[in-house]
Amino acid sequence: MQVSGHTEALTEFAPGLWLAAGPVVDGAMGFRFPTRMAVLSLLDGGLLVWSPVALTPGLRQAVDAIGPVRQIVAPNGLHFMFLGDWADAYPEAAVIVAPGVRGKVPDLRAATEFGAEAPEGWAGAIDHVLIETKIMTEAVLFQRHSGTVLFTDLLQQHRPGWFRGWRGLVARLDGMVGAAPAVPRKFRVALRDRAAARNAVRQILNWRTKRVVMAHGAPVTRDAPAFLARAFRWLRP
Repeated sequence: MQVSGHTEALTEFAPGLWLAAGPVVDGAMGFRFPTRMAVLSLLDGGLLVWSPVALTPGLRQAVDAIGPVRQIVAPNGLHFMFLGDWADAYPEAAVIVAPGVRGKVPDLRAATEFGAEAPEGWAGAIDHVLIETKIMTEAVLFQRHSGTVLFTDLLQQHRPGWFRGWRGLVARLDGMVGAAPAVPRKFRVALRDRAAARNAVRQILNWRTKRVVMAHGAPVTRDAPAFLARAFRWLRP
């Protein structure tokens, strides 16, 4: 993959949650994707870095000014490009990855793979569910005190014109571009266990959600529970 451009701004999005835009990355078949990461505060005052983007001196300085990095999270099998750089930069931080990530990052140090149980330090602060597809498995996170749900690729909304030519047509047909964020069709048809996915979505809808953050799309800050119910209506009985 190739990258182009970067930003270093770390902006507070909600209490104890900051966002930073990263470079545009070139994926398979010439599809280009913007990137976004989040920094979440933990109960012990440390920080969790979610879906890390390119690590620049400016971004590292901004993160370090907030607190110590305790955990670095790769929430699905497609968002790992910059994981090794962050793991090397913060050797004391725990690395937590979605299934399928460890084999994709050469020389990645010891990492904990997501399972049903919450990682250490998340009790009372962060909840998660796993949604498994044949393309990737994604860990959807919920930060309780800010009421924010974080999606990496399961929900997307690229702006009109972001993809051009035949890629633009494919993106529209897939649901990556539309009037509202949506689950791309490729993930819908690739679900490994529809009943398990339905149960995971039921848990998501039971969270006390106030906001939704996506790696690819503008955050949702109004009527978030209703938005999530609409976005996953196709999966509900």
